[in-house]
Amino acid sequence: MHCYSLSGPLFSLMPTIAYLANKFPSLVEPYVGDEIKELRRRGVEVVACSARRASDDGGQPDYSLENASLKQEALCLEPLQVRIMVQALGMCFRRAGVLTDLYRRILFQGHEPISRRLRALLHTWLGAYYALLLRERGVQHIHAHHGYFSSWVAMVAARFLGAGFSFTLHGSDLLLHPAWLDVKLRNCDFCITISEFNRRHILNTYPQLRAEKILVQRMGVDTQSPASTTFAAKNRRFTLLAVSRLHPVKNHAFLLRVCAELLARGVPICCWIAGEGAERERLQELIFHLGLSGRVNLLGQLPKMQLDVCYRNADLVVLTSHSEGIPLALMEAMARGVPVLAPAITGIPELVVDGVTGFLYQPGNTNDFIRQIELIRDGAVDLQALTDAARREVVERFDREKNLESFADIFLRRINDSHSLIEEEATSHAHTLLQQI
Repeated sequence: MHCYSLSGPLFSLMPTIAYLANKFPSLVEPYVGDEIKELRRRGVEVVACSARRASDDGGQPDYSLENASLKQEALCLEPLQVRIMVQALGMCFRRAGVLTDLYRRILFQGHEPISRRLRALLHTWLGAYYALLLRERGVQHIHAHHGYFSSWVAMVAARFLGAGFSFTLHGSDLLLHPAWLDVKLRNCDFCITISEFNRRHILNTYPQLRAEKILVQRMGVDTQSPASTTFAAKNRRFTLLAVSRLHPVKNHAFLLRVCAELLARGVPICCWIAGEGAERERLQELIFHLGLSGRVNLLGQLPKMQLDVCYRNADLVVLTSHSEGIPLALMEAMARGVPVLAPAITGIPELVVDGVTGFLYQPGNTNDFIRQIELIRDGAVDLQALTDAARREVVERFDREKNLESFADIFLRRINDSHSLIEEEATSHAHTLLQQI
């Protein structure tokens, strides 16, 4: 349990919250900025923070003045300042008692390799560094997005500051790279995750947790975009669109092999991949090797207006990831009336009901993927009814504005409840001491 250093009535004014992301702002994680804006709209003071220096996206057409302003204001750990680095190291030794259980877990418990344990010690030091950056700001709670290293940094900083700690788990941070999640989940006041699948996975994997500690809060998209009403005729080129960063977990190589197989079967297709990332060079080489030049195009990171054009002209939006939360790209396509095809994994079936609001295929199964495309092209499915149902689903359950309001309600209530419990325990302890005097 955290030992809060706050005094006076519980949040008589709105709390001050530090919000930490791995990189902020980020064009591919707009939800972080959206949540900050919603909390500020309610009068909460939010210190926007970034563990790493955000990329210089000023050359991107979609890098708005608002994003530029957020980048300018964000409290960034980088570049590290030598004076604070030394102070942080001293604090890790001088106040080691605050972190006794964390040191014990890192050094003596669990089955992590030495390299991961050393990184955890480094991130503990960064947590002390972060606490020193925040110490004059009156922060009462720290929230981190994703379960990667920044959540450990936030957890440690909260210990030193006597603040609350929470974090949001999305997809790969929980399912593929769950580093030290047992520690983070045990020490957080609450954890938000974006799907029921994730919540069940957390509670099954960490059965010692109280179920009420894990909250589901769905993300959302703008549902005001006009819906598309045109679908490809069987005899014209069928256009696939994938919207995701170029990262191995997105499995674009599978999509390229599917495209090659479709062309080999005589299906006239083209494929647009919108997104940027470290996989670009490898994918370009694979496009050339498979003879897909001119058929598959890597479009890079597109501004919203250009991406809207791609959605309007696509016959099918596809996703081929190994792991996901509930992707915003699928929500965006469904809100625009574009059919979607995605693997039946993780939380995706909570959004895409096969044959009702979209199409699902068995992950990694090329034949199943192609079979679904052939059903769509052959007119075996009433696409108008399906896309109408998909749009209704997004409007009802994945509307950004409604879900942001719900998020802020839940988030502030949980911070309030956590602080109330701590104050009650502190008061009870004080009464016990008085009785002993």
